Amino acid sequence: MSRAAYYKWLQRKPTARELENEALLRDIRAIYVRVEGIYGYRRITLNINHHWKKTFNHKRIYRLMQIAGLQSAIRQKRKRHVSSPAQHVAENLLNRDFTASKPNEKWVTDVTEFKLGNGKKAYLSAILDLDDSSIISYICGHSTNNQWVFRTLDQAIATLKCDEQPLVHSDRGYQYTSHGFKRKIHSMSRVGKCIDNGPMESFWGTLKCEKYDLHKYETFEALQQALNGYIQFYNNEQIERLKAFLPLST
Repeated sequence: MSRAAYYKWLQRKPTARELENEALLRDIRAIYVRVEGIYGYRRITLNINHHWKKTFNHKRIYRLMQIAGLQSAIRQKRKRHVSSPAQHVAENLLNRDFTASKPNEKWVTDVTEFKLGNGKKAYLSAILDLDDSSIISYICGHSTNNQWVFRTLDQAIATLKCDEQPLVHSDRGYQYTSHGFKRKIHSMSRVGKCIDNGPMESFWGTLKCEKYDLHKYETFEALQQALNGYIQFYNNEQIERLKAFLPLST
């Protein structure tokens, strides 16, 4: 490069697009830090577009995140579930129709497992409302006995109005196929078809990718506190569902 070209480059003014990219990078970093690195370029783009009231191409946001060295957590593959003999089985009335026209019309439920650093295990039972994908009831526990799972549904039912009778769908886990759940569960997934309970499976994957897999929890209490905070965040702040996540102002 010639000396003249070098000094001309020093005196040049940044273009409008370069200035905009600098502002975008500031907001991208702010969002990434606030959500502890769990958002990839797609969800970063949703938040940026909402805040700027513009439509930026996701490829541009992706390039800017690459420049800044920002990358979302990688979701691990789910292990295959081993089925157990059933005492009670319901038909698949939900039939993968994951839409709802109002709250408390369709619920899906399931139990998932966590491993603690002290060698013990913990479990989470939850119910998700298909109207807005919110978690309406959940319980953490040290075991998966039937009464513990019953409490999750009882808590959700206690919030219903007199005329509300949601369709309740589950997989064929042994808790749901027991005689005690015969009057509570109206619909069940088919054998080996985890997609029949897709929204619940999706929530487990998101929770573990965005919270559990990013930290090591030595005790049940530490995990429970983290799950409480994440579910509150999920219900109240995720822009993909109902409420917008607002980044810092530019």
